[in-house]
Amino acid sequence: MNYQSTRNKQIKISAAQAIKQGISTEGGLFVPESIPTMEIEEISALKDMTYQKRAVTILSKFLTDYSTEELTECCEKAYSFEKFPVADVAPVKKINDSMYMLELWHGPTCAFKDMALQILPHLLTKAVKKTGEDKEIVILVATSGDTGKAALEGFKDVEGTRMQVFYPVDGVSKIQKLQMVTQEGKNVSVAAVKGNFDDAQTGVKKIFTDNDYKRKCEENGFAFSSANSINWGRLVPQIVYYFSAYADMLKTGEINLGENINICVPTGNFGNILAGYYAKKMGLPVNKFICASNKNNILTDFLTKGEYDKNRDFYTTSSPSMDIIISSNLERLLYIISDYDDSFVKDCMNQLATSGKYVVSENILGKIKAEFSAGCCDDAMTTETIGKVFSNYGYVADTHTAVAIKVYEDYLDSTSDKTKTVIASTANPFKFNKSVLEALDASTDYNKCDEFELLDLLSGKGNIAIPQSLANLKNKEIRFDAVYEKTEMINAVNEFLS
Repeated sequence: MNYQSTRNKQIKISAAQAIKQGISTEGGLFVPESIPTMEIEEISALKDMTYQKRAVTILSKFLTDYSTEELTECCEKAYSFEKFPVADVAPVKKINDSMYMLELWHGPTCAFKDMALQILPHLLTKAVKKTGEDKEIVILVATSGDTGKAALEGFKDVEGTRMQVFYPVDGVSKIQKLQMVTQEGKNVSVAAVKGNFDDAQTGVKKIFTDNDYKRKCEENGFAFSSANSINWGRLVPQIVYYFSAYADMLKTGEINLGENINICVPTGNFGNILAGYYAKKMGLPVNKFICASNKNNILTDFLTKGEYDKNRDFYTTSSPSMDIIISSNLERLLYIISDYDDSFVKDCMNQLATSGKYVVSENILGKIKAEFSAGCCDDAMTTETIGKVFSNYGYVADTHTAVAIKVYEDYLDSTSDKTKTVIASTANPFKFNKSVLEALDASTDYNKCDEFELLDLLSGKGNIAIPQSLANLKNKEIRFDAVYEKTEMINAVNEFLS
């Protein structure tokens, strides 16, 4: 299985090279040259496997230059009980007859990013050896909150790597910030950026595509890579949990083999829902993908109208991991939906860079609408949904999951589509404790409470246990407090590497 660039499909490299490199030299994203298939019998067999074995089965279809033994080692280390202390790594919880929560937040940082970022370091270190790389790998990450901590935790003290994370100074929750600035490890660094997530992400991409700077770093023994979802090694593990959810529903008798499900995902960067789309292309029985956005609803507009326009207001919301205007992984969807037309994708990305927008044809839009429905939800509706779901079902949803629930309910009202729907629950509610508490009990003023009082209050009101990793933040030392202008991010990298 070779990998092509979305902007130049003449480029063909191995999976290991794609994972090590992260992004193509001309700015394109690596994608498999073809999508492998899972026969219905293979999907049925997953129900009797552990999550680790399910992961090996799916990953082996894409990462053909990794042996089964290597993938087994990666999966056993990444999804151990020590890291995911639950019976099922990604359990499915039934809410009602049509709505099921796929809980992706039982890992060490309490967010869905753990599902990929606990395995990426193992895939990357093996890729470095396979490709004969002799330089120290420097991983740069822009984060809207969850990716940063998950990447830091995954790469902490991994030999032969350094990890630097950039986050928008006022664009993450207090818990998310505490998780990052107290990060332990000799090989990690964290810096705040004056701006929003898109500013941080654009800054990282500029560094990746600055050939003079990369050459200078290589002369000093460094090679760059990425742990953002632009790296195929981040996206491919996410395909696994959609197959796993289907297998679990088969096992419990909630669905029959071959029965279609819907998948609803709260997303800003489009990676999490794109992984589900890859699963469908492999053979997973999916009827519809429901893309849920917050007030930053650029994906809703694109998926319904075919125009992607980043010239719009940016909003800071109660679901900050979705506060994104530039959805990087949409490029991969454009490549697949256009039948691997790299010139079309390159033209769209050039238009986005020069004018801030592009428009797809009616033909392309028709193909997209056949697969995706889309909707959005503002903070007021998010708050209302958290309270309603808790009142009706006793389930405490975080703000991002609540966005997905609301958008799914709107979809259900408008279509009467009773297909059983898996909602990707992307974060533990404790990560957004103040917002969740205000939804559960608006009569209390939580502004006077510190983060750790809020954890205790949410535990009591929601009757849920505080994750130990969050409770332990109280006694951790703040290690990183630097703040940079968005134009100075390269200075932060220089200081880190020196």
